[in-house]
Amino acid sequence: MQPQQDETAVTMERMAAATNLSIVVPCFNEAEVLPETLRRLEELLRKLEAEGRLSSASRIFFVDDGSRDETWNLIVRAVDAGSPVVGIRLSRNCGHQTALVAGLEASDGDAAVSIDADLQDDVSAIELMLAKFEQGADIVYGVRRSRDGDSLFKRGTAKAFYRFLGLLGVETVSDHADFRLMSRRAVAALGEYQEVNLYLRGMIPLLGFQSESVLYDRQGRFAGQSKYPLRRMIGLALNAVTSFSVMPLRLISVLGILVSLATLFLAVWILVKAFTHAQLVPGWASTVLPIYFLGGVQLIGIGIIGEYVGKLYLEAKRRPRYFIDRIHRQTPDASGR
Repeated sequence: MQPQQDETAVTMERMAAATNLSIVVPCFNEAEVLPETLRRLEELLRKLEAEGRLSSASRIFFVDDGSRDETWNLIVRAVDAGSPVVGIRLSRNCGHQTALVAGLEASDGDAAVSIDADLQDDVSAIELMLAKFEQGADIVYGVRRSRDGDSLFKRGTAKAFYRFLGLLGVETVSDHADFRLMSRRAVAALGEYQEVNLYLRGMIPLLGFQSESVLYDRQGRFAGQSKYPLRRMIGLALNAVTSFSVMPLRLISVLGILVSLATLFLAVWILVKAFTHAQLVPGWASTVLPIYFLGGVQLIGIGIIGEYVGKLYLEAKRRPRYFIDRIHRQTPDASGR
């Protein structure tokens, strides 16, 4: 009964006060789309602030992940022009997931929304997320309503990937990328995870706080080129599997048992053929097949083990995930804005 009372109290508190919202936007060479992204997000903040749902302290945190174009200069200009923007520049390119964590850890709002700069995620869905937050949810996932805009290959591989993760026991939200809202305590809890190999779509469901979902229609990229080619998508998938499940290692053991049984049956078959005087090429079955079969199994096993050993190597060094080169923000005035 007590947890229900606490939940009700949290809901009443959130609905009574204007929320200080942080919108975290990781950026890598996004100069083409950044002005439009800023315009839409700033327009949303102004609208919700006018409705009394957001406080004037709400900010957009642009995280420049080592861009080589005009991205950082555009962020600096936005801050200097008086936009509600905080610019965070990482010392080098650390990757999308790390840049996202850097922005979340630097944010200071009651809640933080993470969204990509390419405007494929529906900015207006943030209003629905905020409503769920006001009703007591600590995590609100943005879930794609459909994948009709994707190619057949991408739809098929995405569905197979989420299904495969489910079979491995990894808890994920299907058709959800990194468009989500997190409460301040959820962000703080995420900060307790210290691993270098990040897969936030699997880490955040592990937090266990009250979560909700919001459906939205994903659009095509507004401008520029995708920063997630097939190579990076495969890398992210490998990260997801090896960071959250030891099932591949167990499958190697199962495969070893199956190979042993297959070899035993092969030996029995050879003996039967020998006693029945069947015509066989001498030595072929007992030499060629086991060599090729066992060689392939060993290479697969070594590859899977090597993937895990590589992860252990990276984690054991305990290197910092990122360094912030500089933070550019407005100096608060007398009102604290």
